[in-house]
Amino acid sequence: MASFVILVDSTADMSPEMLEKYDIDYCPMNYTMEGKEYPALLDWSVHSSKEFYDFMRNGVVIKTTQVPVPVFEEKFHKYVSTGHDVLYISCSSALSGSYNASLPIAKDVMELNPGHTIRCVDSRISSLGQANLAIVAAAMRDEGADVNEVADYIESIRLTRHQYATVDNLEYLKRCGRVSATSAFFGNFFGIHPLIISDRIGQNYAIRKIKGAKNVLPELAAEIKKNAVNPESQTLYISHADNEDQAMALRDMVMAETPFKNSVISIIGPIVGASVGPGTISAYIIGEEVTVQGGES
Repeated sequence: MASFVILVDSTADMSPEMLEKYDIDYCPMNYTMEGKEYPALLDWSVHSSKEFYDFMRNGVVIKTTQVPVPVFEEKFHKYVSTGHDVLYISCSSALSGSYNASLPIAKDVMELNPGHTIRCVDSRISSLGQANLAIVAAAMRDEGADVNEVADYIESIRLTRHQYATVDNLEYLKRCGRVSATSAFFGNFFGIHPLIISDRIGQNYAIRKIKGAKNVLPELAAEIKKNAVNPESQTLYISHADNEDQAMALRDMVMAETPFKNSVISIIGPIVGASVGPGTISAYIIGEEVTVQGGES
């Protein structure tokens, strides 16, 4: 039975060290600014993370794409031609068209290569929540599970991955259509920070408004403490958009109250970062299955 390769995409926000440690590859998306398109590489080799987020702070508008069809074709053919099955764990289909774009390409590649399997799984989350699912898949693969067993299991647990995030400035969510211009103006004027979860269909949904920057981290820590299941046996994942000091402060605040086994802090990559903007903080934990479903994003 062929071994299988695990793929994510640029929204998984996995550092090169994480990708190497768990033997995971990814399908790059693209971002466009000032009329030029660049691959959204997770090693930040095109623009450094500092350059990227400073561009945004200085008013540069950055737009993003889903995984291009030729990237899927290249990755799927590459691994199937070397005797591997493929498991692609995508960004939430509520946030990106990548999952839906992958399906016909996987079907075509399998028809050209009978006996090989390509499974595409909608993670219904992004950033380190998506990464965590890929890490679980890697552990199962390394223990000998086949691609279908792993894909089925990941689909069964994906809604147990919880996101608790907030943004530093509502302007970026306004630009990508997540909040209205009026809401963004008054939110910024009154110092409002949304507490954003990933709901059961995988869209980002603000469940509460936090007034005042000093209240943001305590609110996030309280949600994590309330909703983490068996924290002593899981990793606390925190991602940030050029805001490492606050990410570390959140980690310390959480760990002082909730006994997570360990923690991982990683920077938010170009695709997610272009939507949420500099200063964003996100945390990812395992909890009970998410039941909340928001309205239209």
